[in-house]
Formats: sequence, C-alpha cells, structure tokens
Amino acid sequence: MKYLTFFLVVLLGVGVPAGPATAAPTPIQIYGAWHCGNDFCTWGAVRSVAEFDSQNHWLIDRGNGQPSVNLVVLSFVDPLKLINQTTDATTLNGVPKGMTADIVNYFTSRGIRVMLSIGGITYTDEWDAALSISGTLLGQRAAAVATQLGVGIEIDYEQNTDPNVTALQDFINAYRAVHPYNASGSDPRARLTIDVAAGDRWLISLNRKATADWLRTDTPVLDYANAMVAARPASADRSVANWQEHVDGKPQYSPPVPPLAPAKFTGGLYVAFGHSPLPECTNFANSLQKATAPYVQSVAPNGAGVTSGMLGFMFWAAERPSTRGIGTVPPNTCEGGMGVAASTFGIQTPMPPLRQS
Repeated sequence: MKYLTFFLVVLLGVGVPAGPATAAPTPIQIYGAWHCGNDFCTWGAVRSVAEFDSQNHWLIDRGNGQPSVNLVVLSFVDPLKLINQTTDATTLNGVPKGMTADIVNYFTSRGIRVMLSIGGITYTDEWDAALSISGTLLGQRAAAVATQLGVGIEIDYEQNTDPNVTALQDFINAYRAVHPYNASGSDPRARLTIDVAAGDRWLISLNRKATADWLRTDTPVLDYANAMVAARPASADRSVANWQEHVDGKPQYSPPVPPLAPAKFTGGLYVAFGHSPLPECTNFANSLQKATAPYVQSVAPNGAGVTSGMLGFMFWAAERPSTRGIGTVPPNTCEGGMGVAASTFGIQTPMPPLRQS
C-alpha cells in the first residue's frame, strides 16, 4: 500500500513527504515494443524496406527525426521449427521469413536494439516439444541465429503447468557458452532475457526459477525479465500492484518466490488493443505510462538489488498484433503517445548500459 500511496501522491501532486520506500526518479533505460509484423505475429513473408517503413515509420521517427523506442522485439519464432531448422511456406531454416537482415538493419541503423522473441502463448506446446528434444541444441540454434542477424534473444515460454526448467537451464547454458553475459551491453547478441507474468501469480514455477537463479544481481545469467501485459489493459493501480509483486516476491508460497531487484525487470503495457486507439499510442497526457512512471522510476528494492526504479517499459505490440483491432498502422500511429513519452522521459538511443544492481 505504501507504494500505491506514493504513486497517488506524485500523480495528484499532493504535498505529502515521500515514504522510506521511495527515491529520486531513476532514468528509464529500456523503452521498447514487441513487434508482430503485418500478419499477427507470424512474420511469414519477406517484406521490402519501403513497404515496412510505410507501416512503421513512427517507430524510427517520433516527429523530430528521433526514434520513438530504443528496443524492438520481433515476435515470434516457433521454437520447434527453430530446433528442427524447418523450411516451409513461412519459415526458412527455422526462422520466420519476414525476420530478415534488412528489417533488423532498418532499426539498428537508427540505433534501435533488436531482439527475437522465441515462443509466445501460441507456441507453448512447441516450447515443451523442443525442450524435450534437447534444451542444449535449442540454445545452440538460438545462439546461431543471434550471431547471423546480430540480435539478442528473448525467452517467452508461457507454460504455467510444470515447465521444463531443467531443459530451459540447458538452453541458457548453451546460449551463454556462445554469447557470454555482457554487463556493458556492447554486444547485442549477448542480450538474453525472459518474459514473466504481469505479477507473481501466473507462471509461478518459471518465475521462481528465473528470479532465484537467473536474475540475481550478484551472479547474473539473464540480462533482465519483462513483466508482460495482463489479459487486457489494466488500470494504473493494478499495473503497479502487479509489478510490486515481483519486487516483494511471494514469501508465503511453498516454496517461496524470492524478491526481484527493480533493476532486473521492465513493466508491460498495451499500445494496441481492440478497435479504438489507446492513449499509450495517441495521447501521452492521458496514458498509463505517464501515470505509472513515478512508480517505475522510483520503486525501492525490497530484498533484492540496491538501486531504485525498474528498467523501463515494454509495449504490446506494434503493427498488427491481432486479427481484431486497429494495431499501430496508419492512420493510428503512435507519435502522440509513445513518441511524446520518449521525449518526455529522455529515452537514450542507442540504449545505455543497464544498471546491474
């Protein structure tokens, strides 16, 4: 409750002293978007740069020539096709045909970091199947793609019931054998992250393992986690409550979920949902990112980490994330929401080295 109180104090401008769990605002370091392409997260066809730009120019130009984001995560790679190096109508050697070097360069040439997301809720069974074949081989395949395209990799394994964390550990070990952890962030291929639920009450086993073993500040293995969006857009207070669950952990669970350092995760918000534009896209003044930014920039550690403030925001999702809805394509582009936010928050491009504690 004390964190929610702080959030309301800052938002409403009430002249009440900050409590002990708050700190001076920390600069937002990660400001990114998952990107679903034009075919609802399949990325199944090669696209020209000119056509891609016609639908996505706002990402590289908020209206003043500067990017609206400093990270784009191309979503999704099917893990079973990746391990089998499948070539079919939509896939080439296990990678969606639309995830080309030209599209990666479209972003990286403007200083925007690019990652590929493996999985998503649609490919949960495929994650299970691929890990049952060999977590090590899957990690080696992912590392090879990262090398080929010069990108990082995101683990989006959304198995809520008995996830194969042993094989996922093998995946991580194999990836890190090729691309070791790089605290400076200077090697984009070394960026390896994981998605966890909006709060601590879903994907519990995966979240417990990640927090306990892979997201520690003393012996880091993964760079950070993304607290994903909830099932539908949440209020500011609900979003803050979800993120606070990660900071606090769940000591009452058996076994407990340990607390996560604020410097080891981002918070997810929707930029596109349904048939009407969201303020995140078109109206920063009324957006959840503006309302929750005081919390994101100031939340204090509660058992893990020493610095205050989360790493930043991730947004679901650019272009066409769903067969239903307007997405972020013209005329519903997001200069007025995320573009204004990037200027307001002073987002750095390229992304600066991330806080490590």
